[in-house]
Amino acid sequence: MRISRRTRTGGAVATRTTRTAGAVATRTVGAVVAMAAAASMSACGSGGGGSPDESKSLSASAAAEAAAPSPSPTYRLSSAPHTIPSVRRHEAARGPGWKPASGSGVVIARGSEGLADEGKLLAKELKIAYRGTAAARAGDVELAVSGGGVAESYTLTTSGGRVRINGPDEAGVFYGTRTLKQSLRADGKMPEGVVREVPDRPQRGLNLDIARKYYTPGWIEDRLREMADLKLNMLGLHFSDDQGFRIESTTHPEIVSKQHLSKAEVRRILALADQLHITVVPEIDSPGHLGAVLAVYPSLQLRNADGVPTKGAIDISQPASAKLVDELLREFAGLFKGRYWHLGGDEYQALVVSDPEASYPRLAELAVKKYGDKGRIQDLTTAWTNDRAAALRPFKRTPKVWNDGVFRDGVVQADKNLEIEYWTGRETGARPPVEYLDEGRPLVNLNDEYLYYVLGQPNNFVYPTGQRIYEQWTPLVLRGTKPVDQKYSKQILGGRLAVWGDFPNAQTQDEVARGIRLPLAAVAQKVWNPAKPSLNWSGFTALAAKVGGPA
Repeated sequence: MRISRRTRTGGAVATRTTRTAGAVATRTVGAVVAMAAAASMSACGSGGGGSPDESKSLSASAAAEAAAPSPSPTYRLSSAPHTIPSVRRHEAARGPGWKPASGSGVVIARGSEGLADEGKLLAKELKIAYRGTAAARAGDVELAVSGGGVAESYTLTTSGGRVRINGPDEAGVFYGTRTLKQSLRADGKMPEGVVREVPDRPQRGLNLDIARKYYTPGWIEDRLREMADLKLNMLGLHFSDDQGFRIESTTHPEIVSKQHLSKAEVRRILALADQLHITVVPEIDSPGHLGAVLAVYPSLQLRNADGVPTKGAIDISQPASAKLVDELLREFAGLFKGRYWHLGGDEYQALVVSDPEASYPRLAELAVKKYGDKGRIQDLTTAWTNDRAAALRPFKRTPKVWNDGVFRDGVVQADKNLEIEYWTGRETGARPPVEYLDEGRPLVNLNDEYLYYVLGQPNNFVYPTGQRIYEQWTPLVLRGTKPVDQKYSKQILGGRLAVWGDFPNAQTQDEVARGIRLPLAAVAQKVWNPAKPSLNWSGFTALAAKVGGPA
């Protein structure tokens, strides 16, 4: 702030110029005061020839002029708020912006009572009052579900000393509150003007392997809060693998690892996720990655031609195998009630050898018996995945699978409703992303070149850097480093950063949290806003430090 004053006595003009927060206000005071004084002296007969009535009139006029309100400050046009992800559209305006004051509160517009949780959370975060359904007044933030529009979109208007956030659904309004919260953290205020936002991709998030490495409920909840502030909306939970089965089971308690989440803990996680508009996608991977289950049911483990057990692979020729997995799917579909379910399907070891039919003759014989002379083990595997999707159909779940579980050609075709989660081109018989896209299938990007955070960095994996994601990756870069053609863009639903626990003791859970902080922020930027970021990496990391502070 700089204040300059210049004053002359004896009826001279006093001018005061104030510069503060980009506003310039100029007030002329002395002239009218001097006029009033002169008029008063004239009325007392100390000079001049005016009549007493004229002097009174002049005095009243001067006094009124002196009491008139000063001209309003003139503000520079506002700039867009500083947030992660950056806002897609900001309409600048002149004004002081908004920041919380002692009388500020959060109110809910009439007819939008479903926003009570969002309003209470925002009021708590901003340390202002929550007043429920009430008329907005100066200094308030008003939340409203109103008007049509794209899901998760919102409009945030800052004008007249108040903020209004509205959208077609509660999720969109919630994301508007995240913009407000981050802007206050970054700049101490919300700039004047209007923010209009629509997310670029509908699926944006984090994938977490809690099967190989146990994470505490509180740690998972902290990641949910971090995700929510970044406008991420999907958490994948991979809770069954060779090393562990990490959620309490009532149908098969014998398979559960000693360190695990209770169902009560999972319900609390799901309740928080729901409040933060995050969908949790559970995954019981099959027919591979079932080592923890098969340790209890060794008779169901696949064996090769020499009778040697195959790691993590269930014998898909046995009806008891399907019965066991379907019982687990049905049990946990009752716990996880979201729209999606991940069936896995990747790295079935019967298919990663050079000659599956020679290595597993019993499966090969069954394939020919069921599907004719052209039947192969991959057809049995495809049918297995289709049957697991059918088991979930009564629960109205959209099934997801890893890309290496959906094969080229074959007698049996993969269920047309499967969403493909593309992670690698390293698998045997690797199919490029365009093959799935040309079939009309939707894809989600988990490109292991950029988005795989694998503990211990085995198999030539390296911990992903946020800078590399920020500067090189987009949702169209599905495999390797080259994007697919823009014509496929609408089929690519989004992307997730994936944390895998291959060597679970390589990092503590706190080290994992620190390690994924910037990569996750970079993913959030790229799946929300398709424009080239205006900040360089140094500027982005500085902003991340500001907006990622404690709640």
